[in-house]
Amino acid sequence: MNHLATSLQSARATTARRAALGLAATALALTALPVTAVAARAAAPDPLARYHHQHLTWKSCLLGPHDATGKELEQAGARCADVTVPLNYADPGGRTITVALSRIRATDTAHRVGPLLLNGGGPGGQTIGDPPWVRKAMKNVGRRYDVVGMDPRFVGRSTPLDCHWPTGSVFRGAGRDRAGFDRVAAFSEDLARRCRTHAGDVLPYATTRNTARDMDVVRAALGERRISYLGYSYGSYLGEVYTTMFPGRTDRVVLDGVIDPDRYGPRLLRGVGPANRHALDGWASWTAARDTTYGLGRTRAAVLASVNRVQAAAARTPLRLGEYRVDEHVAPIVLFNGLSQDNDSAYGDFARGMRDMLRAANGQRVTPSPWLADVLKFELTGSGSPYGSVQTSILCGDAFAPHDPEVYWRDVRRARAQDPLFGPVTNNLNACAFWDRPRERPTTVRRDLPALLVNATGDPRTIYEGATTVHREWRSSRLVTLRGADQHAVFGVYGSRCADATVNAYLATGRLPATDITCAARAR
Repeated sequence: MNHLATSLQSARATTARRAALGLAATALALTALPVTAVAARAAAPDPLARYHHQHLTWKSCLLGPHDATGKELEQAGARCADVTVPLNYADPGGRTITVALSRIRATDTAHRVGPLLLNGGGPGGQTIGDPPWVRKAMKNVGRRYDVVGMDPRFVGRSTPLDCHWPTGSVFRGAGRDRAGFDRVAAFSEDLARRCRTHAGDVLPYATTRNTARDMDVVRAALGERRISYLGYSYGSYLGEVYTTMFPGRTDRVVLDGVIDPDRYGPRLLRGVGPANRHALDGWASWTAARDTTYGLGRTRAAVLASVNRVQAAAARTPLRLGEYRVDEHVAPIVLFNGLSQDNDSAYGDFARGMRDMLRAANGQRVTPSPWLADVLKFELTGSGSPYGSVQTSILCGDAFAPHDPEVYWRDVRRARAQDPLFGPVTNNLNACAFWDRPRERPTTVRRDLPALLVNATGDPRTIYEGATTVHREWRSSRLVTLRGADQHAVFGVYGSRCADATVNAYLATGRLPATDITCAARAR
């Protein structure tokens, strides 16, 4: 999911016109104010003026001959720019960092709505490469928007943050017993220590609230009074925070894969176990119907038994898969990684990966299939360290996590009794248990946002209950439900004509549907 052609002279002219109009509007407003108000305004200049009025230099998105993302952006007509923002908004005159943007400009300028800012989730996911496929999903309405991808602070092409981890993920299974749990605790403590060592100077500023502040600098630097927004997964929470911190600065807001803000934080995986079990059952039924291809069993029960054999074998002795060793802490994470997309391609990749792991459990020498090799590389090497470092820094920086390991151990034991497979993953501790306390309190999200919410009933990551809770509390919202799909992220991803058409109609008109909409999953 994590994926402008204007002359410099024209851009400069536009900037000059906006500056002149801004000065004129200010002068007119001041003439109507009392002398005391004029003095107060003169005495309180915008502390972020240098950022709000910066000139953006749009350039090629291509970083080199092997830059696949840059090539896609170039082919789509996108241009890229860097926006300067303060590291610490409490000290805007201090250290600065950059936030990377890509933009495909509106071609229907006579009916232009404005910029549509994207966030593809994570936290920590790159979004700079997303405008081409989002623009395609928007069909004709996309011509009316500047579609803008933004790599949030410390992500992708923006100023980086890297704790030099030996993994790309902070999440692990707790293992079978207390000794396994203690190993994960030591692993998590080491990850937190590495972040303090390698990125301690910027950790306090890796937060959603600061990313929202960056978004508002981007809005101003683009010369816009308001922006529209499309956020997936964690991007839904970022949208909730932005609209709360900067009311009146959004136009049309779509949140796809909706997070209940009251359940967001370092332990956001709690509660997703049942949805993942449901998704696993659905995949097992699909795989059983293709036993001649994958050999995992002819019935759903037989496929699930194969999964359990893999987990039990990894708990006894790490499985050998090429250069990787998969133990009881990583094996359930492989399962978790395989359950987010409800389509034949994703199901097939997962089935091949489980076939590889079953063969390894039976003592065979195995070279992992491409999907499994990518997962293991991410989990067991430092290749994904920047992603995991940023994701964890934001989760830990946004909300407090209990620091007593016994809290997690009690939760793991309780959850294991109900769900031996996913319970020890979704309730386990992570590096946030060893993190410094957040500098800011979590955002209390406003409840009056007119937004279009989109969620699948079987979403294994942002569960449907989160979307219904937000919708119930936001009386001005509408909910698009994709019923019968175990799918994370819907618009432009799953291929539902019903859901895509509803989102596009809202983006085209700015009018929410009169009622909630329910769309059916694809027939298999």
